[in-house]
Amino acid sequence: MTNQTIRVLVVDDSAVVRQIMQSILSLDPSLSVETAADPIFALRKISAGAPDVLITDLEMPRMDGVDFIRTVMRDSPLPVIVCSGLAERGTSLALRVLDLGVAEIITKPKLGIKEFLNDSGVMLLDAVHSAVLSRKRSGAPVVPPSPSVLPPRRLALHQTVPAAEPLIVLGASTGGVEALTCILQAMPVDSPPILVVQHMPEHFTRAFAERLNSQCALEVYEAVEGQRLRSGLALIAPGNLHLTVSHTKSGYQAHLHSGPLISRHRPSVDELFCSAARVAGANAIAAILTGMGDDGARGLLEMRQADAQTIAQDQASCVVFGMPAEAIRCNAAQQVLPLSKIAPAICTLLRKRFGIA
Repeated sequence: MTNQTIRVLVVDDSAVVRQIMQSILSLDPSLSVETAADPIFALRKISAGAPDVLITDLEMPRMDGVDFIRTVMRDSPLPVIVCSGLAERGTSLALRVLDLGVAEIITKPKLGIKEFLNDSGVMLLDAVHSAVLSRKRSGAPVVPPSPSVLPPRRLALHQTVPAAEPLIVLGASTGGVEALTCILQAMPVDSPPILVVQHMPEHFTRAFAERLNSQCALEVYEAVEGQRLRSGLALIAPGNLHLTVSHTKSGYQAHLHSGPLISRHRPSVDELFCSAARVAGANAIAAILTGMGDDGARGLLEMRQADAQTIAQDQASCVVFGMPAEAIRCNAAQQVLPLSKIAPAICTLLRKRFGIA
């Protein structure tokens, strides 16, 4: 978006909130801000010309905010930031809107809205620019290169001797809450260890992991630094921390660090996948799932170059066909599958390679 105007649509039934947000966002000369008093007006504006970013409340007249976001993501997928007093961190409602592919959630208080928005101006501007950077890539249809065209392996991949134990790694962004739930619910209780990066704001990943833990045969937790991996365990990267893996005499270990953004994200799918390529090599299975942007494509390619088994979710079953599309374009995915067939495919690979699952 360099040297281009970023169009932002603010939807809130409070005239005060609309005015303050417009004043704050207009301080950035790269932003052009419009407002709408309710979702019906907003949908009309979007149909006339979709903005680059949508900022919306959840409690509004004429249409429920969740239904509004669902409609937008179905008809005109675009980056959505929720700014609402209803979306308290870790609540079931927050997980519902994240499930729909919301890029960021900002919880506004019930009192002192004006002071809060003025104090949170930098956070709001950062959220807008981050959402734009992670938006769905548009362009030509995805045409994978010839199967014979595979870039040579990087020498760095051979600096670590791959571990012999199986390892599963998954990466997702927009729409990933539903996709990951589908896959993890289908995995048997004795599955090899699973590491997951889901682009999700800080504080929400623990609630997400707890919900998965209650719904899956696997044990699912938010990852902790130095945690040993084992069969039947899936770990979710905490929001705002990168997740990587190492291997010692006692097996795989999870590691967390707060380094710079990678592929515009922290946690980054690329960071996890590249780590798994070095550590597990041919004994790893990776799947890149629905999401905006291109995070994970480079890492999935490194995994394929390391003889790992690689899968990309297909366009029809993606909420946003961004990350898998980029992986397919660079020939990183050996299989392109609908969401419902990814877990069975992983189990088939585990049976063939390790005689398990």
